[in-house]
Amino acid sequence: MQRFMLKSKLHRATVTDACLDYEGSIIIDKKLMMEADLQSYEKVDIYNISNGERFSTYVIPGEGGTGMICLNGAAARKASRGDLIIIASYVLVEDEQSAAWQPKCILLNAKNRIKSHTI
Repeated sequence: MQRFMLKSKLHRATVTDACLDYEGSIIIDKKLMMEADLQSYEKVDIYNISNGERFSTYVIPGEGGTGMICLNGAAARKASRGDLIIIASYVLVEDEQSAAWQPKCILLNAKNRIKSHTI
């Protein structure tokens, strides 16, 4: 048996922009992507802390060191600039590995800089 487990998350990320007139996705600072083990075009779930919206999209890398978190296309209707969100990715894990599984959890500050992380 396999289980879907949290692989990584960027917790309390601040949306820096929302662009309705763009092909769908979320642009994430590529340094944050690296820290959270996210790859280009990987599916992520977004949980909007500010308004309760929950949706899925895919990741596009943004310029490193900028703290960019930009929702595009239809996702731009689910969050506004300044909203706090959680960006989560999941992976299938064999049942025998699931009890010891440890996700990467990155807590961000208001400027999308790493405040703390667990691995």
